[in-house]
Amino acid sequence: ETVKKKTDSIVEKENEKLGKYIGKTSNNLQMDLGKPDEDFKNEKGNLELVYNTKKYGIPCERRFEIDSDSVVIGFVSNGCF
Repeated sequence: ETVKKKTDSIVEKENEKLGKYIGKTSNNLQMDLGKPDEDFKNEKGNLELVYNTKKYGIPCERRFEIDSDSVVIGFVSNGCF
């Protein structure tokens, strides 16, 4: 139970941190996070910027979806804490 609470809290903080980029331009994002490790067009035709890092040997992937106006419209975070 305690581990779950800690995990939920970490996920919440991560989502809060990344959520502040929603509605901002991809330039804002890249000024803060630097150049993405990967970028590609997804099935919707939107650009996805992928940032890969490692903490304690655990891979962390953050993906941001950018619309045709260069605005961040979504994100996914895996393994990040």
